[in-house]
Amino acid sequence: MLQQSSYQFSYRRCREQDLPDAAIAHHPVVVVGAGPVGLTLAIDLAQRGQSVVLIDDADRIGEGSRAICFSKRSLELWDRLGVGGRMVEKGVVWSVGRVFHGDSELYQFNLLPEDGHKMPAFVNLQQYYAEAYLVDRVQELPLIDLRWRNKIVGLEQHNDRAILTLETPDGSYRMTATYVVACDGARSTVRGLLGVEFSGQVFEDQFLIADVRMTAEFPTERWFWFDPTFHAGRSALLHRQPDDIWRIDLQLDRDADSVEERRPDNVRPRIERMLGHSNFEFTWISIYKFQCRRIDRFIHNCVIFAGDAAHQVSPFGARGANSGLEDAENLAWKLACVLKGSASQSLLESYHIERSAAADENIRESTRSTDFMAPGTKQQARLRQAVLALAKDTDFAKRMVNGGRLSKPSIYETPLSSPDTDAWNGGPRPGTSMVDAPVVTGDGQAIYLTDAFIRAGGGFGLLEFAKGAALQLPDQVSSIRVGTHAPYSDPRGLLAIRYDATPGSAYLLRPDGYVAARFRRPTPAAIEAAVSRACGHV
Repeated sequence: MLQQSSYQFSYRRCREQDLPDAAIAHHPVVVVGAGPVGLTLAIDLAQRGQSVVLIDDADRIGEGSRAICFSKRSLELWDRLGVGGRMVEKGVVWSVGRVFHGDSELYQFNLLPEDGHKMPAFVNLQQYYAEAYLVDRVQELPLIDLRWRNKIVGLEQHNDRAILTLETPDGSYRMTATYVVACDGARSTVRGLLGVEFSGQVFEDQFLIADVRMTAEFPTERWFWFDPTFHAGRSALLHRQPDDIWRIDLQLDRDADSVEERRPDNVRPRIERMLGHSNFEFTWISIYKFQCRRIDRFIHNCVIFAGDAAHQVSPFGARGANSGLEDAENLAWKLACVLKGSASQSLLESYHIERSAAADENIRESTRSTDFMAPGTKQQARLRQAVLALAKDTDFAKRMVNGGRLSKPSIYETPLSSPDTDAWNGGPRPGTSMVDAPVVTGDGQAIYLTDAFIRAGGGFGLLEFAKGAALQLPDQVSSIRVGTHAPYSDPRGLLAIRYDATPGSAYLLRPDGYVAARFRRPTPAAIEAAVSRACGHV
């Protein structure tokens, strides 16, 4: 079990504080907020050769389990950053969910029924573990300067830089940055300093979170109830976490007193009715309301917003933290390209386009989940009652039951992806994320496509199904060549199946693992044009 006291950090002076009054140090990137999104972004940028100052106004990792469900896509990102294996090893792996109405099971689902993927569909892992492992990785990277107890209190923007004022235990100091990335959460100080407002909806329904420690024989699955006997008329959710901790979510009345409902002596009877015993102890209790909203623009001159600082959704469906991590992954390679001069600043606009569209999709799904779980009108309540009554015996009604549509990789419909010009019967299309599959190296080592992508160096990669001589690739593209006498083979044929591949086919993968283009008959000119398009030259 993590000893959180070991992740309390000492404040230290930085060199800017000892400069003459008139001198101000400049940095390419300052990331505000050392939560999962800020830490992930800083690591990704550092691995791409960029120096990062990462500041946080606290002196420790966050308390309470908070976000616990991390998706396959997030785990693949963290694997590329050197922490994925550690997350999976500690986390509780799951892919099966069950949905109940009353005490009867309506149906079950499996989010990853096939094998041949390195990462599982989901792991449950307390957020403080994720943050601790990311901090450990940050401390291995000299390009990241992590400064605790540095609170941003001022922000001025000029044409080519921002001036930040930081408050510390030793007083205030200033520094400048080419870009500031606000990853400082739902109560973002940066957003407040710029006067940027959320738009969207705050639902009045309240939900209780109780993390309890107990020994239980429940399977490692996601269990969701509508109207169970132990919590009549409301919804409930059960998830397992490491260290014999179990996450329980219980829907409350809209007008419930949140202070009273949070008191352990009021929570205990609810949990005892659910579990049928009192052999547990509380480790965390909280109450929240659904919020489905975002800021209008994710980029404000030199300041870029990511994660909860940019958008908020219901926690049901695990779309909050995972969408924030996708923000970080999407932004890191684009920002690195701009800073290196290999792409113009206009590439950053695609971050806003792609990730704001993803936020809209998450908000739509989250709003639909909320409307089904906590109907706000008589019509919505009647629809839910009818759907639940039919769901046990009809497939169409099962598809309408909504206890939180679980996070999936975003799909980008933007000009960065080259349109298909060939016929395909399957495989990931441009604008979708790469699909994993097992491969074997030339020396017989069994690995995965995601491993091969990591080995390609973090830039653009061409997944090429060998036919004849290897293609001449642009300097910024690495080869992932599969076939006879190629560096990788596909002995089970799963890679070819999942990519609808014939000999000579190829997929151009962006640095974030998304498909930029695919070709039945690739040529160097076509590949170079697709890279140019993916870098914003459209």
